Amino acid sequence: MANSQSPGPNRPGRGGKPKRTPLQAALYWGAVLSVWGLIFVAAFFAVFAVDLPDTSKLYDVERQPSISYLDRSGALIAVRGSQYAPPADLDELPDYVPKAFIAIEDRWFYWHFGFNPWGIIRSQIYNMTNDGGPLRGGSTITQQLARNLFLTADQTYRRKAQELILAVWLELKFSKKEILELYLNRVYFGAGAYGIEAASQRYFNKPASELTIGESALLAGMMKGPSRYSPVSATDRAARRATIVLDEMVRLGAITPEQRTEAFNNPVRVNPTLANQRAQYFVDWVDDQVRSLVGEPMDDLVVETTLDLPIQTAAENALRRGVAAGADQGVGQGALVALDGEGRVRAYVGGTDYAETQFDRATMARRQAGSAFKPFVYLTAMEQGRTPNVRVVDAPIKIGDWEPRNYTNDYRGEMSLQQALALSINTVAAQLANEVGTGNVAATARRLGITSKIQLDPSMALGAVEVSPLQMAQAYAPFANGGFKATGYGIERIRTSDGRVLYDHNVDKPQRQSVIGSPALQYMNQMLRQVVSSGTGTAARVPDYDLAGKTGTTNDYRDAWFVGYTGGFVAAVWVGQDDNTPMRRVSGGGVPARIWKDFMSSALPRLNAQPIPGGTVEAPPEAPQADPIGDLLDGVGSMIGGDDPAPSPAPAPADPEPIPF
Repeated sequence: MANSQSPGPNRPGRGGKPKRTPLQAALYWGAVLSVWGLIFVAAFFAVFAVDLPDTSKLYDVERQPSISYLDRSGALIAVRGSQYAPPADLDELPDYVPKAFIAIEDRWFYWHFGFNPWGIIRSQIYNMTNDGGPLRGGSTITQQLARNLFLTADQTYRRKAQELILAVWLELKFSKKEILELYLNRVYFGAGAYGIEAASQRYFNKPASELTIGESALLAGMMKGPSRYSPVSATDRAARRATIVLDEMVRLGAITPEQRTEAFNNPVRVNPTLANQRAQYFVDWVDDQVRSLVGEPMDDLVVETTLDLPIQTAAENALRRGVAAGADQGVGQGALVALDGEGRVRAYVGGTDYAETQFDRATMARRQAGSAFKPFVYLTAMEQGRTPNVRVVDAPIKIGDWEPRNYTNDYRGEMSLQQALALSINTVAAQLANEVGTGNVAATARRLGITSKIQLDPSMALGAVEVSPLQMAQAYAPFANGGFKATGYGIERIRTSDGRVLYDHNVDKPQRQSVIGSPALQYMNQMLRQVVSSGTGTAARVPDYDLAGKTGTTNDYRDAWFVGYTGGFVAAVWVGQDDNTPMRRVSGGGVPARIWKDFMSSALPRLNAQPIPGGTVEAPPEAPQADPIGDLLDGVGSMIGGDDPAPSPAPAPADPEPIPF
């Protein structure tokens, strides 16, 4: 009978082949896996290394030169462009500086070979279970360096594969110390600062060799997102992230618990110039002009501007307060531009919160001027021989198919031109423009400084013209400076950091051009004074100053303006909604006039303001009284605001609060 016993360990298996021992099986399958591994690596490199970037320019640094912006007194407003400092020597930094980055970014830095397999696996699990969100990389410091040196920030699998290849190459070529030093000197810290030295100078105004533990933790925490964890614009979030860094440093033995406690007890103070973030809309505006004036900069530049930082601060505070106070009436945004009689922009605010929105309403937005456009109609009439005493009739009129009307459809009958402008009577303005010619009115507006397209149909008399606050300010400037054109500008000089002047506004400066003659100038100033003293603009009055101006409100209360001036200084205020939706009965004599008053109450003492030039003309006997009717476009009116007490001057910007962890 046949023996059914199984083959022994050395007996042939089925098919006559001897069975492998466990060691032989391990060697066999190890060889198979090695071959397939080599095939995979070769295929991986063949697919992803074919278009790797050139690594021969590892030490080349290409950067946009930095541009420093100064106000009219030489105070630093902002620094734009990339800032690179001389590379920091790792041996000269406190040992906790690099340890902070290792603790939060790559705790296995000294043990891996360019990448962390476990970190990659965790990131892939996250990516597969979180559809639709950004890919998580799990990058080591070496991989981050490879990306910063050679690749883009695109979150794709191809870029990640190339990042891994380059990380291995860096590990083969450089020591861990060299890789860490390269990383710290090339990584981006936000605010235009590249490298630890530039970041230390920009955020803390000190060399990197003097960084404290708390400051190091803040900078290391920014690596997760320089903007999101900025100690300037996201103080609380940056502090929470720095606390995590400090905890990790303690856990890894980089610092002691006592050092962490000391960091908590010594809050970090950010560089005041960077933290205050003043005048950023203005800096955006002039930054766009630098290259058109001097070409593409090759050296670091210094731009001397016309801005007056204390006046700018007063403007920002007044606009922010005024818009907030008008929020329950649907006021969502605002802008304020102030310039002197020469056209120098002294304050420029394009919105209430630059961090929230960088859209510049001072120049980029175009909104209907409403009754703030009427002075150009009246000036044209004065230049054609009329005077403020000329009698007109407020009554229903029809010009073609258009029938302008006043608020509540009431009409006042006979009055003077001065009274009609002070009360912003629509029927009189429309009839006057029709008599003098809308083409002539448009020519007057352009002569004074309105650059937008002006349509010539009859409704233009009531401000159906889209303008910017800068345009309105420069167009009113001739009333304030004696009749001369004053185109708004913000740059006085541009020079290199070593003092070589590239542009000077005063070189080849054209001769001043008179755009309003006498007696039309005196007549207009007389009438526009009346607007503030007893017309629709009484809410803008500042006691003991010679002031004039005009309110403006557009159809359905979509836009509200006040443009006013004293001797040699003019400011235009606009409020409304960015999406052009109506506000709730907000007129030019309300919120804008109060913002203007708030601002001017702080600015006028600093300006040593002079009376409006050109003398005065005797007022007619029928000087108007305050009236709630007028300042309308096609039937919408401006309610005269009350005369609020003058607000306290806006405080000078204080140093930023320290960041506690």
